[in-house]
Amino acid sequence: MYIPAHFDESRPEALHALIRDHPLGTLVTHGPQGLDANHLPFALIDRPDGPGVLHAHVARANPLWRECGDGDEVLVIFRAGDAYVSPNWYPSKHEEHKQVPTWNYMVVHAHGRIRVRDDERFVRAVVGRLTKTHEAGQPVPWTMADSPREFIDTLLQAIVGIEIEITSLVGKAKLSQNKEARDLRGVAEGVKASGADALAGAMLACAQAKESD
Repeated sequence: MYIPAHFDESRPEALHALIRDHPLGTLVTHGPQGLDANHLPFALIDRPDGPGVLHAHVARANPLWRECGDGDEVLVIFRAGDAYVSPNWYPSKHEEHKQVPTWNYMVVHAHGRIRVRDDERFVRAVVGRLTKTHEAGQPVPWTMADSPREFIDTLLQAIVGIEIEITSLVGKAKLSQNKEARDLRGVAEGVKASGADALAGAMLACAQAKESD
């Protein structure tokens, strides 16, 4: 991924936060049929001695787990907000007419090595962790115990776990940081009006940082 210096995001805590806030990742693999991509919700497990581990599961009918060998290199792409940027949102455009359209976004690429975990205990733990995380905001959180054990056991047999040991995290936050503060703030307001609130908030934070320098 091409990353100009002003768009580089290398803070581990920021990269981990993006993954946790946007856990649906695109897993890119290279198997016998060539490149393949699967869209899966991931759980990020912290490790004190490295960038962490990703856990997920796929349908047993999905050929991915048979075509990937343990230790194969893979890429998981996590994408946060994105939005079109109109030149009209830059205050300087109306003075000099030297701005052009662009697209802002935030993304993390997790490089790692995959391992297939076809065992019921691992899969049950992955499903339990994902359920606990994403049901937390519900008025009455659903748990696996809400369903008959036989029903859950049957469904667990139909999925296979995967574990990805992350070898590196690469982050890019394209938030118009290369613009002067007033233009950055103008774009942030335009992005917010378009409905991309999270992205706009990140851009406003960059504008405030520029203004305080």
